[in-house]
Amino acid sequence: MAGGDERFSRQHQLRGKRRMMGADGKETLVTINEAESPLGRLRHRKVIDAAQFDAGERLRRDFTLARLTPRMGIDLTQPFIRNAGGQKAEAPLTDMVLAAKQRFAAAMRAAGPGLNDLLFDVCCHLRGLEEAERAKGWPVRSAKVVLCIGLDRLADHYGLRVRGRAKMRGWQAEVEER
Repeated sequence: MAGGDERFSRQHQLRGKRRMMGADGKETLVTINEAESPLGRLRHRKVIDAAQFDAGERLRRDFTLARLTPRMGIDLTQPFIRNAGGQKAEAPLTDMVLAAKQRFAAAMRAAGPGLNDLLFDVCCHLRGLEEAERAKGWPVRSAKVVLCIGLDRLADHYGLRVRGRAKMRGWQAEVEER
């Protein structure tokens, strides 16, 4: 019975191995599902490259760390602080959350208007390209091109893309011979 479940889950996943740093500081090899996000599926099909994938995952990480995900119920992890009026006051945000919010906002500004909407949908909310195209009323397969442009801008913003060698130019003042 357990073998059947394993075959079914393996059929619907893109399993891969990655080295992850554990809490104890040691690297371990873990099995992950590459098809967890739309970016993982696009990377597997070689639509986007490694720098674009890393830029999208970094944006998603900052989005998650900044706690920008919508809440569907009560957040029991937050401390309960009452003010003098008896109402719940907001708990102060940690430095990690504030820094992640600043990084996320800077990345969205770097992507620019129009591109940041699609990046937000695909990278942060894990919506597929077809769903994003339908929601925005775009032609079929146009989101793939726009997403690649947006991910390129993110990769440039994060400094993940290395451009070609810079050419060194030199000049010297001409010396007149007497």
